Order: sequence, then C-alpha cells, then structure tokens
Amino acid sequence: MKTMWKAMLLAGAAWTATSAGAYAQDAAPAGDVEEVVITARRVSENLQEVPAAVSAFSEQSLERIQATDTTGLQGAVPNLNIVQGRGSSNSTNIYIRGVGQPDALQTFDPAVGLYVDDVYYSRIRGTNLDLLDLERVEVLRGPQGTLYGKNTIGGALKFVTRKPGDAFRASVQAALGSYNQVEVKGAVSGPVIADTLSLGLSALISKRDGYVHDRVLDQQYNDKDTWGIRGALAFTPTDAVRVDVSVDYNKDDAALNVGKPLNNLTTLFGGPLLAVPTDAPYDFTARVTPGLPNSTKLEHWGTSAQVSWDITDALTLKSITAYRELKTDDYVDIDATQLETGDVFVGVDQDQVSQELQLAYEGGPLTVVGGLYYMVENITSHQEAYADDLVGPLLGNPTFLRTIDDDLETKSWAAYVNASWDITEALSLSAGLRYTEEEKTYSRTTSTFSSNPALQANPAFAFNGLNKTWDDLSPMVSVDYKFADNFMVYARYAVGFKSGGFNGRANNPGEQAPYDPEQMNSWEAGLKSRFWENKVLVNFTVFTNDYQDFQARVSGTVTDPGTGLPSPELTVINAGSLKLSGAELEASIRPIEGLLLDAQVGYLNAKYDGFDDVRFVLTGGNRDFQDPAFSPKWTVRYGAQYSFDLGGGGDLTIGAQARFRSEQALAVDNTLTNSRTRIDGLFQGRYWLFDARVVWTDADGHFNVGLYGQNIGDETYKTDGQEFSSVGNIRTVYYGAPSTVTLRFGYKY
Repeated sequence: MKTMWKAMLLAGAAWTATSAGAYAQDAAPAGDVEEVVITARRVSENLQEVPAAVSAFSEQSLERIQATDTTGLQGAVPNLNIVQGRGSSNSTNIYIRGVGQPDALQTFDPAVGLYVDDVYYSRIRGTNLDLLDLERVEVLRGPQGTLYGKNTIGGALKFVTRKPGDAFRASVQAALGSYNQVEVKGAVSGPVIADTLSLGLSALISKRDGYVHDRVLDQQYNDKDTWGIRGALAFTPTDAVRVDVSVDYNKDDAALNVGKPLNNLTTLFGGPLLAVPTDAPYDFTARVTPGLPNSTKLEHWGTSAQVSWDITDALTLKSITAYRELKTDDYVDIDATQLETGDVFVGVDQDQVSQELQLAYEGGPLTVVGGLYYMVENITSHQEAYADDLVGPLLGNPTFLRTIDDDLETKSWAAYVNASWDITEALSLSAGLRYTEEEKTYSRTTSTFSSNPALQANPAFAFNGLNKTWDDLSPMVSVDYKFADNFMVYARYAVGFKSGGFNGRANNPGEQAPYDPEQMNSWEAGLKSRFWENKVLVNFTVFTNDYQDFQARVSGTVTDPGTGLPSPELTVINAGSLKLSGAELEASIRPIEGLLLDAQVGYLNAKYDGFDDVRFVLTGGNRDFQDPAFSPKWTVRYGAQYSFDLGGGGDLTIGAQARFRSEQALAVDNTLTNSRTRIDGLFQGRYWLFDARVVWTDADGHFNVGLYGQNIGDETYKTDGQEFSSVGNIRTVYYGAPSTVTLRFGYKY
C-alpha cells in the first residue's frame, strides 16, 4: 500500500515538474499563461515579479477549483490548511506552513490575517465567507508583519471584491444539489453618472440540510442557512481622486456543528459515565443532549471607505476607514453525546474601528509605501457551561451551571515603511520595517450555580481591568534577480508576530496570567518562471522558519480552594518553539489549445524545538516529541480541464481535480498526559479527495449550465479535533462533508 501511495505522488511530481502553476489564468489567450496583477505589497504588480510566495485566484479559477466559500481553497495552495472551525458554522481554522490558531474563543487571536478590500477581520468567527462577486483572492504565505502587521505570523488571505465601473455588468446563478441544497446569488453594477458615479449590488441566499443526523431526536446538524448582501459605490469627482464605499451584511442561522466522541466519558471525579463505541466506522450519525438548542447564529456587518488621491503621477495618498460589528450566539455540544458533560453557549458581541493612511511613491527605479494604522476593538461575551452529568452521582446528581462574562478591549497602532529599489534592470533590493504597539484590557467574572450547596461555597471567580502593553518591530528584506523577463530568483527574510493576550478560559486563581506574543523569523528563497512560448509557468519556493514563544493551551485538574473539589484547569502559556521548513511548487501548462494541466505540491517538516509542560514529569517537563497540529508533510493537488469547441453550439468544459493530504494531527494535545502514547483518534491518516465538473457555455458566453461533484469517492475524513480530557475525558473530532452533487445555472451580461 505504501508503494502505491508513493508511486502516485512521484508520478504527480514528475507531471508537475514539466508543467506550471499560478492561478487566475482562464482569461489568457489560447495557449498562453495569463499575467496576473496583485497588490500583495500594497501596490499593483505582476505576480511573477513579486519576490514572495503568493497564490492568486480569479473568479474563473475559483470556479475551476470548485470553491464556493473560504474553505474551498483547501488543496489549491501548498502547505495551506483551511477548514470549517470546530463546533461553529461560521469560523475558519486556517494554518499556513504549520502556523495557525484553531480556537475560535474570542480572546484568542488568529495567526493568519484575513482581509476584505484591505480591511482586517480580527476574529476567527465570521471568516467562513461565501465567495460572492470577487475580483480575486490572494494567499500570502509566510509572515507579513511589515506591510500587514500583527496576527499575520503565518501569512494572510486577501479577498478583493469587484468594484463598480463605467461598464454595465450583471450576473445571476442558481444551484440545486444534494441535501436539498438551494442557492441563488447575483450581482449588478454600472454607471449612474458617466465617468463620475457608479453603483453595485450583490446578494446571496444559500441553504442546505445537514449531513449529520440524530435519529433519536430526529434532528439534523452541520447544515447551511445563510444570506448576505453587499452594496458598493465608486465616485470619481476628478481624474486624480477616487472614492470607494461599501456596506455589507451577512446572517447565518445554522444548526449545531456536531462531531464524534473518541473515548468513554467520565465524571469530574473519574468515575465511569458513558461507554462510547470506538471501533465503529463513522456513518454521519450523532447523539446530542436533548433540550440543547439546535442553533448557531451569526450577524456580521460593516462599512468601509477608501479614498485615493493621485497627488502627482508618482505619488498617491490613500485613506482606508472601516467599521465592523460581529454578533454570534453559538450552542456547542463539545462531548457530542446525549449527556450534559460538555454543553456550552457562547454569545459574542464584537466591534472594531480602524483607520489607515498610506502614501505610495512609484517613480523610476524606486517604489516606497509607508503608512500609519490604528484600530480599536471591543469584545464582550456571555458563556454558559451546562454540566449536570459531569458532576455525577458522587454529589447526588446535582444541577450545575457555570456562567462567564468577560470584556476585552484592544488598542493597536502601527507605523510602517517598505521600499523597493531597482539597482539595475535585473537586480532589485527591497526592505521594510513596521513598529506596532498594542494594549489589551481584560475583565472577567466566573460564577457557579448548583442545587448542591457545596458547589457554591466559592461561587464566583473574578478579576477586573487586567492591562498589558506589548510592542514589536518587524523587519523585512529581500533581493531578486531577473535572468530574463520571464525568469526571476529571489531571497527573503521577514519577521512576523502574533498578539499576546489573556486566557479566556480562566476559572481558577492564577490562570488569568497574561501570555506574551509569538514571533517568527522566516528565511525564504524561490524562483518564478514562464517558458515554452508562455505556455508553461513554474514557481518554486523553499523556506525555513524559527517559531518562538508559541501559545498553547495546557489542561489539567486542580483543587478548587473554596469547595475542595476537583476543577478543570485550562491555562495558556508560551510553551516553546518550533522549527518549520519545507518546499512549495505551483505549476501549470497549456500544451494544446483548450487543455490546462496544473498542480500544487507542498512539503512541510514541522518539529517542536521545545514544548514546556510541567505535567509531563516522565519526559522532564517537555513534550516536544509530539506532532505539531495541522502540519501534514505533504499537500498535493492535481487538476486538469479540457474545453471542446462546439462551434455555434458553444463550449463544453470537462474538469477534474485530485487533492491529497498526508497524515496530520488534529489537536495540539495529541498524546496521553505524561506519556508518549499517541491518541490515534486525534490524527487523520493520508487520504485523497476527487472532484469533477462538466460545464456548457453558450457561444456568446452569456449562459452556462454545470454539473459539479465534490468528494465523488465519498471519502470519510476528519478535519479538526478537540482535546478537553480534563473535563470528563472529552475528546471529539469533526468530519468533512460526504459526497455531494450540485447543478448550477448561470447568466452573465
């Protein structure tokens, strides 16, 4: 079996070595690879001339990889892990090159920054976006601290929406599919006053039944029920000034996101509570606590204004002002059983206001971008933990409710500059520096309510106004050399950091201690090339990263000082360091008219260089022998499509893709406590996913009908996991969707 897997990978690698890969190529002339324009360095540049690892996707290439939301990028970018977050219908777990943050708790900051039209989304919740009327998506791999700031230690995702212009444009698409899927989306834009004012509007409704079923309660989970709308205005009062204003609103009213329990549950005192079958294959059935509301809700809206003023032909001043609000009400059955051991409600209210001023100079051999950035974020949350069964019969089976109310304010400001100098026509040098200062203030009250008075001897744990300020200096330097117009090599050094913070799960004295920021030192080298009369494109990157002070949640059990009873302990610490190194290859080839072959291959070697945990006495307080989470050694995608010219009957396109991931850990804690014994259930073995599509487009390019199959091999695979063994021995895993088929009808004008 191992020989077969290696043969498939090697065969694909050989194909990749003779092909090439950057996306957004669909509009290229027959046989040519399109030149892609991106703004990864805050100015418009050809993708092949940017000395950094960037993947770019146009609207057409997103359709080709069959991506309909954020997680649709899975497999299409080397060393990217991007899946729906655990226990929530609206969060996204994003890792790039082994760096990420899977926990959607409001006090944890992401490690991969997500931007929509250069506006930063500061929470993991609300980032599982439906892809609607986009111009392109850019994925920047590696730390982006100089130009994008905090919480881009792993990289950044940039979504660029389509702006209204002087040409009228309209599109509508309807879809029907598996699990009673119904989706309608459309967009329209055009001029109101020629050369001065244009308006645009796009909207989407998307529903699907759940693919996880509780036969006892006759309820469905892991469904979709969302709608959204976005309005845009473009105002050009003069040739030198452009104003872009947008307003968006999104609402999600989905059912619970339910996983599968891995092991037997116990009471808080270790007594047996529920035996869980561990050897039965997963069949997308579940048990959920009766009476727990089958609901996860999100409301997310915001507005932004970008004003661009061309002071001279070479000098441009830009202002980006934004305000966003996020409200979520999520119920989560963490233990994924009919018992009330790990059931919670998490309600979050978040708002943020940001202002960025940016000055760009592009004159001759010199390009300079500098700016100032300021953001204030406020988050309040109310949480409830229901644990009647967890307390158990030892105390007479009492009721047990723990509530948590907290408030977090973050103030962040930064100043940055980035310059590129063409020393000669072939040799260029770039350097940048960003200074960031961040202040967080955190307050929290934890209260316990129970029918047993002993559990209320110390019913509240509170602290108020904890305050901490951090600062950071993030440099970047790169050099690139062009051997020819279509062949460039580069080397890059960059530093990124992720914010420090306070523990949002502090329930016992001492757990509220702040933890410091993470830091990444990254070295990267690569080549970008086009050849064979522009039919082939190959981009290759190697990297090594030194990841310091990574933040980890460590769990255990302590004695409550008020009751003398055991209490779960969940502490966040700066646990140690990782060494991350690897290589990435993106390739595509158009050998004949109508045929496109492409591939993306990522290799990652992720190892802890130290992981402090005092619970691991037998290994000297260190657990660096564990596997880092969400860091598969191999990520591979192979794609192919062929378009048949039907003459006056239009075009017929047949496409397919195969996506491979080698074994990966699904949780940071993936061995038994104080042991080297691996928890096999918290790993996903290697697997392939296969997708295919057939699309007909009429001769004028207006109408299209397509049949799309996702996971057509009906592979059962895990995407995420939770380790809460200090709370009733809870360990839970979550699964990707089974095989689905979708029929889409579209019209474009």
